[in-house]
Amino acid sequence: MNDWPQGWSDDNRGPRYGRGSGGAQPEGARVMRQVQRGPAGPPGQRGYGAGVPQQPSYVDGQGHDDAGYGEYDSGYNTGQVYGGGHGGFVPNDNDADPDVGRYRPRPNWRRRIKWTAITVAGVLIITSVATYFWADSKLRREVDLSKVIDRPESGSGTNYLIVGSDSREGMSKADEKKLHTGGAQGKRTDSMMILHVGDNGDTLISLPRDSDVEVPSYKGSTSGKIYPAKGRHEKLNAAYAEDGPTLLVRTIEYNTGLHIDHYVEIGFQGFANIVDAVGGVDIDIDKGFKDKWSGADFKAGKQTLNGQQALAFVRTRHAFATSDLQRTKNQQKFLAALAHQVATPSTVLNPFKLYPTMGAGLDSLIVDKDMGLWDLASMFWAMKGVNSGDGTSMNMPISGSTGGNLVWDKAKVKTLVSQLKNDEKVTITGN
Repeated sequence: MNDWPQGWSDDNRGPRYGRGSGGAQPEGARVMRQVQRGPAGPPGQRGYGAGVPQQPSYVDGQGHDDAGYGEYDSGYNTGQVYGGGHGGFVPNDNDADPDVGRYRPRPNWRRRIKWTAITVAGVLIITSVATYFWADSKLRREVDLSKVIDRPESGSGTNYLIVGSDSREGMSKADEKKLHTGGAQGKRTDSMMILHVGDNGDTLISLPRDSDVEVPSYKGSTSGKIYPAKGRHEKLNAAYAEDGPTLLVRTIEYNTGLHIDHYVEIGFQGFANIVDAVGGVDIDIDKGFKDKWSGADFKAGKQTLNGQQALAFVRTRHAFATSDLQRTKNQQKFLAALAHQVATPSTVLNPFKLYPTMGAGLDSLIVDKDMGLWDLASMFWAMKGVNSGDGTSMNMPISGSTGGNLVWDKAKVKTLVSQLKNDEKVTITGN
């Protein structure tokens, strides 16, 4: 039997040692011929396409040399030939093999950025919609302007009647003492303003509570009964005390000829809560003053007023020679500053401040049935603009007084109302 590898013969043997060999030296380890499995790669490269490494000696016929001849390792035990282990094959992007542990796909950043943007946009949309419905549900739409009779025609722009009442709703005895409001029953108006929002600048007009007005015929807000006009003259705040918001609107429209589109009212407690929720309001007081009736005690200069101080500031009139006229100016100044503070990024972009402010304001505001959140937002932005110098702030023009009542200058009021109706730039100045 031929014991030589296939393709070999005795002619290839050469000198041999042992088993009848005549050679003087021991025979070297027999080696299998190298088998090429493809084109040879560069020197030193292992892997597909390279020659199979030299095989071990077959001294004992089992593929290894117990005697220690030739300390050769084929690489099969470590997996180096086929890409395993540390010296194995590392595929490129075109040879991706999911079974190879070291391979990681290159991240698709454009796709990640796209989905991140979509997710953020979705969250913002959902949050905005939820916030809108939450806020809209909190508005107290309690005033029905459809009950107002004989109304003048609407003009250009939008007219808001903003009323600050002395309502003590929700206040405890301790609150009344702290805020110096007293414990009077019922509701009266401490301030009334008309805010005109138009394309030619916004105008904020204060109506002194002591204004002399004629009470017209009106429809009772609860009884539905028509009360005829008697030609009687009263202070403007008396109309509110007699039959609430609808008679107040009816009286203002009758004495001015200006159509009121929306009604907004806030009481003592709600006003103080809004100021505290926004973190106080910055204001510059021209001249210090004190008033034991309102609890006011202010020094001149820039300062931040909390809710209690703000309420005292807008209610004070006994400390001024012009009484109610100076109070209306202070009210305008503070409300414009409050609107500016609410609209700052530190409030709008801070949910820990925005939601308490919205909650405090919406809980305490009483509006007409047709008032929407967009209308309310428009009102606040207009007041902010007035504070920034983009509009006009004034008192209703006064010509004199009679019996303690302030008489409006009819000629100036007529011109002012005409300019507002036609949404023209206001040229009339007030007191």
